Amino acid sequence: MYTLKKSLGQHFLKDENMCKKIVQSLPVIQGQQVLEVGPGAGAITKYLLQVPGINFKAVELDTEKVQYLEKTYPEIKDKLIHKSFLDMEVPFQGQFSVIGNFPYNISSQIMFRVLEWKTQVPEVVGMFQKEVALRIAASHGNKDYGILSVLLQAWYRVEYLFEVHEQCFNPPPKVKSAVIRLTRLEQPYEIASERKFFNLVKTAFNQRRKQLRNPLKTLFDKEYLQDSLFSKRAEELTVADFVALSHKMI
Repeated sequence: MYTLKKSLGQHFLKDENMCKKIVQSLPVIQGQQVLEVGPGAGAITKYLLQVPGINFKAVELDTEKVQYLEKTYPEIKDKLIHKSFLDMEVPFQGQFSVIGNFPYNISSQIMFRVLEWKTQVPEVVGMFQKEVALRIAASHGNKDYGILSVLLQAWYRVEYLFEVHEQCFNPPPKVKSAVIRLTRLEQPYEIASERKFFNLVKTAFNQRRKQLRNPLKTLFDKEYLQDSLFSKRAEELTVADFVALSHKMI
């Protein structure tokens, strides 16, 4: 058998209907490349292995889980990458979808890595701690709206799909969980400099309660800072507003 490792944020799904529901949330076509992040004991892996016609791989850091998966699901042997998702190379050439019951302690970092690979990743279906899922899906004017919301929504449409009860897990986590789906925008925003855009969004939300004129004063000309937009707070700006602002940065 296997042991649960709190250090890796492990809570394993045991509700079979929920496992199927998560897998069914990922649209798949013949020949599609799919990466599962953190298969753990294989709760959704066993259903992904049954999806016909896809090129499937999984990445798992925990040696014990790798051994368990290879013993329990022999067909996974050559499809398993024994590494941390955050340290691995791009697992496929061309386009690939990402799915997983993401380790909650690194779920935000996982999404930043997805952003690095956004030209290759058209879809993501992931289970997150509910508050992180709400943050990713939040729209402007919402208290949950922040850095993750803006950066991910600049390239992806985010759907908050459903919540997962604590009793669906072993052991039951102390936090609520939710599944979201990201679909890459067919017409993404025109961002001249990703580096400037990222810097703008992070700087704006680092002092989210202040008018933007304060935290952003080093990024724009003094004259432009007189614009009424800078009297707003970060959470009041849409993704489009941030994109437009990034074009005016010095």
